[in-house]
Amino acid sequence: MHIYLNGEPQQTACRNLLELIQDLALEGKRFAVEKNEMIIPKSRLAQTAICDEDRIEIIHAVGGG
Repeated sequence: MHIYLNGEPQQTACRNLLELIQDLALEGKRFAVEKNEMIIPKSRLAQTAICDEDRIEIIHAVGGG
């Protein structure tokens, strides 16, 4: 299916946001996910289906000092 990930067109076979996070090797890291302008809590990633043409933004938290 065709989605937009951080503004870039991308093909994915992932069925939900948790699968997408795992596919991007982000599991266990600090990040926030937005789907179609709605913030999705991490506790709902597995229950949030990905549909064709969804716009998904993933923001990585980066530490520093």
